[in-house]
Amino acid sequence: MVENTPLDTLDDAIAAAAFRRLVRHLQHRHDAQNIELMGLAGFCRNCLADWIRDAGFPGDKAQARALIHGMAFEDWKDAYQSAATPEQLARMEESLAKNAPGH
Repeated sequence: MVENTPLDTLDDAIAAAAFRRLVRHLQHRHDAQNIELMGLAGFCRNCLADWIRDAGFPGDKAQARALIHGMAFEDWKDAYQSAATPEQLARMEESLAKNAPGH
């Protein structure tokens, strides 16, 4: 993680509001599959759940995922997740290789 950048000076309340807006956007856009997010940006809803745990969220992995997905992850998966294609998996691997260490 890079320290002492302009992002680090962003007020926590503003950052929190933007984070909540992002999560609500993803909760609304079920059509944006996690595998597609991973292939394009190198992160997905599950990454956000991991990141809130890394930041101190007191719940376990399942609770963090439910918070981000807006429902239990297994329910979200059953309702919205489709099987990944080989092409999607390849894009995800390529994208993940571009991530900075620790992301």
